[in-house]
Amino acid sequence: MADKSRTGKVTVVGAGFYGSTTALRLAEYDIFETVVLTDIIEGKPEGIALDMNQSRPVEGFETKVVGVGGGSYEGTENSDVVVITAGLPRKPGMSRMDLIETNAKIVRDVAENIARTSPDAVIIVVSNPLDEMTALAQLATGFPKNRVMGQAGMLDTARFTNNVAEELGVPVGSVQTLTLGSHGDTMVPVPSRCTVDGKPLADVLPADRIEHLVDRTRNGGAEVVALLKTGSAYYAPSAAAARMARAVMEDAGRVMPVCAWVDGEYGISGVYLGVEAEIGREGVRRVVEGELTESELAGLREAAEAVRAKQADVADL
Repeated sequence: MADKSRTGKVTVVGAGFYGSTTALRLAEYDIFETVVLTDIIEGKPEGIALDMNQSRPVEGFETKVVGVGGGSYEGTENSDVVVITAGLPRKPGMSRMDLIETNAKIVRDVAENIARTSPDAVIIVVSNPLDEMTALAQLATGFPKNRVMGQAGMLDTARFTNNVAEELGVPVGSVQTLTLGSHGDTMVPVPSRCTVDGKPLADVLPADRIEHLVDRTRNGGAEVVALLKTGSAYYAPSAAAARMARAVMEDAGRVMPVCAWVDGEYGISGVYLGVEAEIGREGVRRVVEGELTESELAGLREAAEAVRAKQADVADL
């Protein structure tokens, strides 16, 4: 059997639980030549990379994992995709916005280094507060807006889908959901686009239960944080980020909910917001406008204004 070809380099910045889990998922796809894991801590990413490489014979993948510690970007040069996970996670009782100043400094520094070492990369931001850090990464790199996006909708949609499946006791594969808007309080779940076995969600669940599941989705991250007490979610978030990086490299135009620059779609302009987008080698090919009810559209526009106000602030952070 001919060895399948592996191409490209993906760098994951930040070797915490989120970053290292993302790196492992990317490596196990076995479609990349190299996955680079970087961190400011000396030795940690190198140790994690060594451990992951030793799992290759067992799991049967050939992608090479490279660890780079001490805050160096040597070895990350000319990455095709860079996933930024660097920053502090939430503690119980904290909102994503509580992290804004601390994480802004970290994300700005990372973004400037990426612009210098991988000037053609597509950037996927996962640091919180997500919408604001995505806007900041674009400003700090000076990259075209289509090459900088954030991971939120994929995760929130996965949470919504899982919540619906558990409520109904059905396989997750039979449920389709969608969330738009921001990653946080102004998240806009879209029940009109949700189905169970092809039937509209409203036909299989009463309105009050849908509202409860929407609410649980909106607070999905906080629910995990409250249980863990030391850190935040990383299995579902890393799955979402890894799928986005894969979609970029495969260049197949997959449509997924991401945080993207919106310029005219839905009557909204000039803001990073959670929308469905077609993803390819150049990052976001285009924002995909779906059918929304009037209340869902109103929610999306409200989210845009809330995010716009905060994104204006990050330019100075």
